[in-house]
Amino acid sequence: MLGQARYLCVIGRSSVVPAWLARVHPSTSTPVNASVFLGVFTAAIALFTELDVLLNLVSIATLFVFYMVANAVIYRRYVTAGSTNPWPTISFLLCFSFASLSFTLVWNLAPPGRTRALLLGACAVSAIAILQAFQLLVPQARKPEFWGVPMMPWIPSISIFLNLFLLGSLGWPSYVRFGSFSVLAILVYVFYSVHASFDAEEKGDLHKAGDSQSHPGENNDGSLRV
Repeated sequence: MLGQARYLCVIGRSSVVPAWLARVHPSTSTPVNASVFLGVFTAAIALFTELDVLLNLVSIATLFVFYMVANAVIYRRYVTAGSTNPWPTISFLLCFSFASLSFTLVWNLAPPGRTRALLLGACAVSAIAILQAFQLLVPQARKPEFWGVPMMPWIPSISIFLNLFLLGSLGWPSYVRFGSFSVLAILVYVFYSVHASFDAEEKGDLHKAGDSQSHPGENNDGSLRV
């Protein structure tokens, strides 16, 4: 909840959510409004929601975020805007995700037996072949200056596979709830957040907010508050 409050504060500075959530305490430089709002909101959800439903909803959201981050790590390492062709990397991500999803579906739906084992083996070999071909044929577009994910693209690809495999272990009600919340968030973004952000940009409120307030967790001189 503490981390999410800081995300919500930064999003509020972009006017994607009401700017009230972006306010920080004048002496502690912490996002008090966002912390209180999330505390009340999560407490209400926990009070009126069964534990297994809440755990599954948190699990599917977390796994989906981890899956997207793993894809983004590969894309950022292999694609530079304006200088590299993104389609080989995009094609790899789609093909590898499809092979991983196929493995997951066979694991969950196919009856035990020789056919199931052969299908699982075929999916695994296909995923490894796709990964190896991408590593050999597509050069990295940038090298990290200080530190970067090692063994690229293997480690984030393993993360993609594991997240899809774990997502496949969740029941369909979790997907219905996650889809409903996602649709609600998209509607809020389309009908409120986009217009509020453009209006704030035209008025110059975004620049004023960024200049007048210290960031959550930072002192006024920019040093990190721990």
